Amino acid sequence: METVYLGIVIFLFMLAVFDLLVGVSNDAVNFMNSAVGAKVAKFRTIIIVAAIGVFAGAVLSNGMMDIARHGIFHPVNFSFYEIMCILLAVMVTDVVLLDVFNTLGLPTSTTVSMVFELLGGTFILAILKIVGDETGLLTLGDMMNTEKALSVIMGIFLSVAVAFIVGTIVQYISRLIFSFNYKKNLSWTIGIFGGIAVTSLGYFIIINGLKSASFMTPEALQWIQDNTMALVGGCFVVFTILMQVLHWCKVNVFKIIVLLGTFSLALAFAGMIGKLYRCTFGWLLCLYRLCR
Repeated sequence: METVYLGIVIFLFMLAVFDLLVGVSNDAVNFMNSAVGAKVAKFRTIIIVAAIGVFAGAVLSNGMMDIARHGIFHPVNFSFYEIMCILLAVMVTDVVLLDVFNTLGLPTSTTVSMVFELLGGTFILAILKIVGDETGLLTLGDMMNTEKALSVIMGIFLSVAVAFIVGTIVQYISRLIFSFNYKKNLSWTIGIFGGIAVTSLGYFIIINGLKSASFMTPEALQWIQDNTMALVGGCFVVFTILMQVLHWCKVNVFKIIVLLGTFSLALAFAGMIGKLYRCTFGWLLCLYRLCR
């Protein structure tokens, strides 16, 4: 029986590798389409910027994904065989789902798909365990963290609404500032606009990104937290002056902002997907040790 379990672990490992390839090919479009569509640089340059962002995100991210580790279900209430079934169902479904969506050209999210696959597999197995329980003591709350699962689902749907509303507001304000004849107002608005854009991206890249970095000490994190407003204000002043100077030097500031946005999206993607797949490989390692 141990040989069978070991074979399943190896199969899961292969599925995880294929899932990583399919997931990256799916999400690469999300953080590169703006730069490619706007033709801000050569395709090779955009690829290099995105690759640096993916590498930086993978390095800065730390720890496993808490949602998949102990947010959806309680592993203590499942046997080794049942966890194997859940992971096998999740990995097979994820590979097939992402491959089908990519083939049809339909948008999807790697994280959302895996979380819901984990939720669905755990739910079905929990129902089967409850139905087969002769004591009648098992409940859905014993198998699943229903409160956490509901908050995850609400967060996923709210993120879509928030992204739509914030995107609409930013686009509307940008149009008010620049109007359709944007070159006429560039001389006095480009510095402020560039400063706000780069400061916003820098906040999420540096301040928020460093919080999960393994090399950050608690003292450094506390100092950043205590001086966040001063850091943001200083970055805004520096970047506003820098963007204005670059504009006077005939440099297209919009291209810099788009490339920086591509970098930040790639970094965020790598940090998120790195945690997700490290969780998967962590489960596989635990299963392998149990098989030995």
